[in-house]
Amino acid sequence: MKKYRYPFLFLALSFSLVYCKTNKQTATGTTASNTVETAKEETPAKKPAGSPFIAPEKTIGLMQIEEGFEVKLVAAEPLVSAPVAMQFDDQARMWVVEMTGYMPDTIGTGEDIPNGNIVILEDKNRDGVYDDRKVIIDSLVLPRAICLIENGILVAEPTNLWFYELKNDKAGKRVLVDPKYTEGGNVEHQPNGLLRAMDNWIYNAKSDKRYRKQGNKWLIERTHFRGQWGICQDNYGRLYYNNNSQNLIGDYFPAGVGASNKNQKGVAGYNEKSVANNKVYPLHPTPGVNRGYMKNILDDSLRLNDFTAAAGPVVYRGDLFGQAYEFNAFVPEPSANLIKRNILAQKGYVVKGEQAYKGKEFLASTDERFRPVSLYNAPDGAMYILDMYRGIIQHKTYLTPYLKEQIGKRELTQPLSSGRIYKVVPKKSSAKPVMIPNEAGELVKLLGHANGWVRDRAQQKLVDGKYNQTVSALRDAVKQTANPLLAIHALWTLEGLNSLKTEEVLAWLRRPDWTYRMQALAVAPAIMTPSSYQQLTTVFDDLINNNDTLSAPYVAFLCKNISKFDTVASKNMLTKLATKYPNNRFVADAVISNLEGQEEMFQTELTASLSDQNLVINKQLQKVITGVRSAQGNRDPAMLKRQFPKGEALFTSICQTCHGADGGGVKSLAPPLNQSEWVTGSKDKLISIILFGLTGPVRVNGHIYQTPEVSGDMPGIGYDKDMPNEDISQLLSFIRKSWRNNADNVTTEEVTRVRQKLTGREKAFTEAELNGI
Repeated sequence: MKKYRYPFLFLALSFSLVYCKTNKQTATGTTASNTVETAKEETPAKKPAGSPFIAPEKTIGLMQIEEGFEVKLVAAEPLVSAPVAMQFDDQARMWVVEMTGYMPDTIGTGEDIPNGNIVILEDKNRDGVYDDRKVIIDSLVLPRAICLIENGILVAEPTNLWFYELKNDKAGKRVLVDPKYTEGGNVEHQPNGLLRAMDNWIYNAKSDKRYRKQGNKWLIERTHFRGQWGICQDNYGRLYYNNNSQNLIGDYFPAGVGASNKNQKGVAGYNEKSVANNKVYPLHPTPGVNRGYMKNILDDSLRLNDFTAAAGPVVYRGDLFGQAYEFNAFVPEPSANLIKRNILAQKGYVVKGEQAYKGKEFLASTDERFRPVSLYNAPDGAMYILDMYRGIIQHKTYLTPYLKEQIGKRELTQPLSSGRIYKVVPKKSSAKPVMIPNEAGELVKLLGHANGWVRDRAQQKLVDGKYNQTVSALRDAVKQTANPLLAIHALWTLEGLNSLKTEEVLAWLRRPDWTYRMQALAVAPAIMTPSSYQQLTTVFDDLINNNDTLSAPYVAFLCKNISKFDTVASKNMLTKLATKYPNNRFVADAVISNLEGQEEMFQTELTASLSDQNLVINKQLQKVITGVRSAQGNRDPAMLKRQFPKGEALFTSICQTCHGADGGGVKSLAPPLNQSEWVTGSKDKLISIILFGLTGPVRVNGHIYQTPEVSGDMPGIGYDKDMPNEDISQLLSFIRKSWRNNADNVTTEEVTRVRQKLTGREKAFTEAELNGI
């Protein structure tokens, strides 16, 4: 086991550093409070063409942060390299995922080398700076997520999800939990997160799976598809995530319900825009973004206008920042070197938020290599920042010639072995980590701690350790009302210990305070059995009769659980809800989530009492029915895979993420390919799009798709000179034959001809340009 302190002298000798003048005239009028030596202010005679590597002890001097806060460096290279994800343990040690192999250069040379690690960083002398590094698992290829659970650790290493047993910080037996954890997609579009949520399940971004350990078995269930990079929860267990151009997206309803109808494209209350405003305010010009050449991507001062690489968010749940920061969500934007602050608010079951500031950010840097990729709550109540600290963050799959030129111009490729971890704290605060004890009674008390990380970890430890001796104390905690968060965590701890009683849930369902009813509805599936479902159904019926509009969508979702024991009772309740709330989109979609394969039958029966086809319930039903009928005409995917193996592989790794496996498009990302005139029409137009991309808006089947309904542009793959024309022809033939498309094949010769014709092109097409072809 090696021990390190930051060898700044070594770094100074290793790199030729150029220090930039700190920009102090920003909208905040404040600068970062430096806890290490700040960069020396110099006015260079000429602005350097490159983007200089800044030593760890100098980086904070280039940051500006909200008044009253300061940034502290807690770890840096060589102690840590390319950190992308982490988790704290009971002793406040950081378990960090190092994605060392990510994009060694602009063509990704050596990305498949097994050089990724899972390491433990520890602050041995408790001075607030981590000084010890221990490698737990090495030789991983692009690892991306971890989760500590029971006696081991989950590790996501594409395409697999592994569980390693741990003993004395050493990895032992390895079990394959899911061989298809990252099936399809490239590095930018693969599952990640492994968030251990309040409901005792483990959730992911860029995925529709959730996991749970039950004895020696792993349960894998389908849930809603969520996000791109990073996932977090609030104090009530609601999930939040984003995609690269959307600041913050979230769920209004419990994570584990409402995803049972595969015919349903989307369910209201999930993947909702928590914060619609995606404007960003960089401190300095940011031309080094992938499509910086496009109109409106950069403003007149060459600064990014809107999110383009939103990364791992966090809802702050610590106990240091003060009341104004309760229910705040922070989102990193590594391409603009900043962290956004959003203020959230709940009205009923709807959560919406606004950016905290106009014209400035919570934290921003003038250092182009500052790449905050993930944010975390922590044992000491601070907010921690993982900074990959590197030049290249765009994966080769979508890297444009424009960005390649920018990378070369400012010498952003090297060095590759850097990485920093910071924490944000209020000035003059005393941030001391809470150590999680083994004593049962103390763990129960910590379920009511002011720090959300502490509450979560206490719950997890009670469940992992099967602390059944605490059941009596947990029942008392559930009954008390002085501390609602203590009660909520006690409730879910009982669920995790398989000790939650039906009467405890029924009591909460009858409470007037929505905070309790919401949790009771969320936990109801866990205690619904042949002997309890009737009691629950009776209370659900009372909620409907008493016009409890907040509970209505929840009850609709829970009808799926009721149907396991009584299909008639479930059907009657769905009809009652649809009739009572025909124009409530949340209730309508919750009802439909129960109806896979029965949509048309339910529609026929409902028409007798609700004949108006403009009612939301009828519109939503018809949308699903139309989709089902369309899918029935789809061609055989297995046959197409045999016919176009390279095309199918390219579609799965590059196109499927945004356009959907069914070719129907994905909300906030991309329009449909199925029966699109751009796919089945002119081959030359289609080849041009796939080679160099398409900038919206674009009309597909009479509908104009533009932001925020979809991403503003589709990247091309023709920039990759090593991409064979034959593979591209197979890809285009595959999508022209898939689903309900039935156009003729695209030949290699046709791709070659168009590619040669477009030699030298460096930007995406517009619809107007394509119509001129």
